[in-house]
Amino acid sequence: MTGSWVLGVDSGGSGLRIGLAGAAGTGRAGTLSSGEPVRTGSDGIDAGHLLEQLVPMARELLAAAGGGPVAAVAIGAAGMATLGDRLRAELPGALAASLGVRRLALATDAVTAYAGALGQRPGAVVAAGTGMVALGTDLTGWRRADGWGHLLGDCGGGAWIGRAGLEAALRAHDGRSGGSAALLRAAEAAFGPAGGLPGAVYPRTDRPAVLASFAPEVARCAAAGDGLAAAVLALAARHIAEAAEAVCPPGGGLDIALTGGLFKMGAPLLAPLEEELSARLPGARTVPAAGDPLAGSLLLAGALATGSLRLPLHPTLLHVPAERGR
Repeated sequence: MTGSWVLGVDSGGSGLRIGLAGAAGTGRAGTLSSGEPVRTGSDGIDAGHLLEQLVPMARELLAAAGGGPVAAVAIGAAGMATLGDRLRAELPGALAASLGVRRLALATDAVTAYAGALGQRPGAVVAAGTGMVALGTDLTGWRRADGWGHLLGDCGGGAWIGRAGLEAALRAHDGRSGGSAALLRAAEAAFGPAGGLPGAVYPRTDRPAVLASFAPEVARCAAAGDGLAAAVLALAARHIAEAAEAVCPPGGGLDIALTGGLFKMGAPLLAPLEEELSARLPGARTVPAAGDPLAGSLLLAGALATGSLRLPLHPTLLHVPAERGR
């Protein structure tokens, strides 16, 4: 007899990813990716565009797995906290009608990153890629720090590092103090003559990603001995550690997980970050993330299906509408 399934959804800047797993914890049965980010408009994340992608992909996964009911769905989306009103209003009814879903969780991608990294235990997670956000819980409530976007925050994230590196490059181009000849050479190799940098960055609708694309060059220059590049990464490490300190629950022995592509930079960022975390949170342990945000979505969906959800609910961070059909 075919068992029931859970669906996990991860919606971010690189598109939509969906995973299917057994509701009884029998492992992942399949994964699909769209490669097309869900649109965001003046009224928030476009629920219709998300459904246009999600429902056919879910049906394809279910068909490949032999069919069966969907016990629960968990959707993690970038911007859910501030731009998710349409999703919270429209998805419960739409998914009940299209897939027969009765149990649904709508979470910000920081929550699914947390669940993927640490599961359902107290601690803190720093998710850093183009942006940077920290989230912690003692299982009674959430604490969040930063995640305010590249203009107002995301301090220490990829766009922040890339922008700081490009500023140092332009200082060297101008002959001002605080410049780095190594970063100037790297910037011109990546973007062309320094005088054209504003035109290469400002008009772009994907400006944060363009800035973040230079962050690995900052790390490379730091590894090669450039002091200014190393100072940029040391300050980034301080910002990241400050965010982790702000959200970590009180008490010793808690875990802090680092997740996201930024930490693939390796020692030029991780070495100063370990020093900062040890100084600010001496009782905490830095641990590798157990899984990614899609794994976190599947964990949340499985917990919903089995009635074992322990992570705290929140109106915008982790919203569970009333169960359909009751």
